[in-house]
Amino acid sequence: MEAELAVLATSGATAIVQLMAQDAWVTTKDRVLALFGGRGRNGVEAVEPALDETRAVAAGGDDMCLAELASQWQARLLVLLQQDPAAADQVRALVAGSPDQTGSVHNVISGGEMRGPVVQTRTINGGLHFG
Repeated sequence: MEAELAVLATSGATAIVQLMAQDAWVTTKDRVLALFGGRGRNGVEAVEPALDETRAVAAGGDDMCLAELASQWQARLLVLLQQDPAAADQVRALVAGSPDQTGSVHNVISGGEMRGPVVQTRTINGGLHFG
């Protein structure tokens, strides 16, 4: 059970940090605050300023910085999940709304010889132009 909570905390933390960079952050922030709400020292009063600070840092951060921020939120989520296993459903719902679960595309092309553009997409609004 501990390993499952750790994986869920990692996924949740990654989702929180990724969602901070999106326009939907206001709604997501409310969901994160509800997740921590009414839980003593880890409640909204402690979490809201931390979310705001994390978002400010994440706005100008590189991948290494974002990974560190996700690590910090992983620790918070793991404590929360250990104290309240019922919160797991809320964390899963948060992860389900993260970019990696809603159709974002990550292209990786390696090896071999490439001789032209490669496009992998879900939805394209507007035209594609190469060259």
